[in-house]
Amino acid sequence: MNLRRTLATAAVAAVTAPAVLLSASAASAAPKAPAQTQQKPTYAELKKAADDAKKAYEDAVAAEKAGREKIDATMTALDKDSHPLKAAFLTADRAATAAAADKTAADKAVTDARAALDGAEDEAGKAKAQEALGVAEARAKTATEAKANADAKRKTAQDAWDDARVAALREWNKVLNASAEARKAKDAADRALAAAADCVRVPGLTVLANRLPSKAVAGTTVDFSFTVANATDRTLDVDPLVFFRLNSTDQEQHFMKVRWADGSGWHDLDPNSPSHLAGLKDMKPGARTEVKMRMTLEAAAPAIDGFALFAGDASDAYNPCVHGPMKRYDFTVLPAGSKPGTVDAAKPGKIEDKDRPKPKPAAQADSSTSAGSTSAAQPASAVTGGSLATTGASPAVPQFALAGGGAVLLGTGAVFAVRRQRGVRGTN
Repeated sequence: MNLRRTLATAAVAAVTAPAVLLSASAASAAPKAPAQTQQKPTYAELKKAADDAKKAYEDAVAAEKAGREKIDATMTALDKDSHPLKAAFLTADRAATAAAADKTAADKAVTDARAALDGAEDEAGKAKAQEALGVAEARAKTATEAKANADAKRKTAQDAWDDARVAALREWNKVLNASAEARKAKDAADRALAAAADCVRVPGLTVLANRLPSKAVAGTTVDFSFTVANATDRTLDVDPLVFFRLNSTDQEQHFMKVRWADGSGWHDLDPNSPSHLAGLKDMKPGARTEVKMRMTLEAAAPAIDGFALFAGDASDAYNPCVHGPMKRYDFTVLPAGSKPGTVDAAKPGKIEDKDRPKPKPAAQADSSTSAGSTSAAQPASAVTGGSLATTGASPAVPQFALAGGGAVLLGTGAVFAVRRQRGVRGTN
């Protein structure tokens, strides 16, 4: 019987089609950076949508597991001869088979009776043969009616059995479609969140040094500052990124100590890594803030060059990563007792985005380098060992990784119906 093979094919199609569709959509999907508009969802809203979609997908996966167990149990039960629907079908099938045999025998009896009538040689023989033919034809008519009735009962029983199997498969297909749609929603939300997390470059967010000298004498202290200016059209939370470094080995960095003030005291700047400091919340467009700094050079400091980096790292409600341009200031350390005369301020030079040093995760930061803000960066050995110490370049490139999930449900999946005509013949 083709019924079992037909339904097995339908079940396989239901299981595999969503997976194929999902893999195809994942391969063709490409994240798009959202337009900078206040009408778009905030990052917090995208994150919540991703979390909700992830939870919905996890629930759908759990429902799919339960649904698979249910469909397996249902189909196994329906396939047992003891199941009422299958038992009724088997009984009707045996009755229909017996009725077909009776009809075949009755039809043969009619054929034989007609042959006997044709072969009768006298009136008495013809009369007897005619009587036998009448009985055979009446019996054949009854057998034909009995077969038609038995066939109808078998079809009714088979329809009821098939309908139960089809109903179970339809419920299973609903579960599969829900799981596939939840996966698509999660993937869409993940892409939206990742696109929002892409770093946005804004030239209007500047951090510039003030009165940082191009030359400093060992054994002296220099006071200067830097100014953070928000010339963008958005309100930003700004974490200025600052790094001071002598063009020397790690062991010689102790000759220079750089500190910054937050209004309540001075804090040491990490000499081995770029640091976020003096976090500025809700900095409005057009706002400017100045942060005081102090550089002290030990008397034993060697004659050496150094550099300072300043940039604005920021975020707003729509983008967790907003970068202003980075500036590099080169200066020279003169031996103790030197008389440099008139000293100009160090001139800013530009650092390309690809050469921008990358802060380390906040968990690795030295808490003494910032006040209430995340800080830290790559090891100084990576900076001085690369091109930054000599050319203003660094091999490090910022990377930001975020995860989450769903926004839009795109309904698709395996939809099939079992057609019944003289039993189950196939699937659509």
